[in-house]
Amino acid sequence: MTETQETGAPGPVGGQLKQIIEAALLAAGEPLSHAQLAALFTDDERPAGAEITRALEELGEDCAGRGVELKKVASGYRLQVRQSLQEWIGRLWNERPQRYSRAMLETLALIAYRQPITRGEIESVRGVSLRSSIIRTLQEREWIRVVGHRDVPGKPALFGTTREFLDYFDLQSLDELPTLAEIKDMDNIEPELDLEPVPPVDALDEADEGPEGASGEAAEPEAEHP
Repeated sequence: MTETQETGAPGPVGGQLKQIIEAALLAAGEPLSHAQLAALFTDDERPAGAEITRALEELGEDCAGRGVELKKVASGYRLQVRQSLQEWIGRLWNERPQRYSRAMLETLALIAYRQPITRGEIESVRGVSLRSSIIRTLQEREWIRVVGHRDVPGKPALFGTTREFLDYFDLQSLDELPTLAEIKDMDNIEPELDLEPVPPVDALDEADEGPEGASGEAAEPEAEHP
C-alpha cells in the first residue's frame, strides 16, 4: 500500500480523479465496480479508496438537475439517462421498444420473488404450462440462469435471477424489490427495453409450438431438463 493509500491524501491524478471516473463510466457503457475504477491507475498514482468514493459522491451531486444520473447497481456504478426522459430519448431509435407478454412478466416476477424455483413450480402457480420460448428469452437477456437442480425425481432445474437482472432494473440487491402488494399491475414492472431487440414472444411461440401450442394454455408442459 502506498503512502497515498494509507493517508487518504489525493494521489498524482489530483483534481482529475472525478473527470477520469466520469470518462471511464461513459466509455465503459456498463457498470464499473469500485475495484475496476481503482484498477485504472498504476500503483504509484492510485488514489485511496476513500478518494474514489468521494469522487463518486461528487459526481453524483454534479448530475443533479441534468439529463443523466450516477446510479449504483449490483455490478457497480454507471451513468445513465434519467428514467423520466426515456420517452424522448427512445425516439433516437427507429425500432419500437420491445414489449413482453404478461406471461413473461409473470414468469420473471415468480423467479425473482420465489427463487430458486423450478419450471413445474412456476406452472403450478400460474395454472398454465410454461412455454420454452419464455425461459429462453429470459436467459438470452441474461436475466435468469440455472442455479441448481431440485433433489427430486427428474432433477428439475432451479432458476434464479442474475446480476444483470439487478443492473437492468436499477437494483443493488433483491432486498430492493418492491413488495408483491405494491405491484398493482404487472405492466408497471416492465420498463422500456432499450437493448437489442429479440423476436416477440408470440413469434417464438409459433415457431416452437406450432398451431396447436400457439393458442395458449392448451399447450402440453414440456419435461424438465436436468
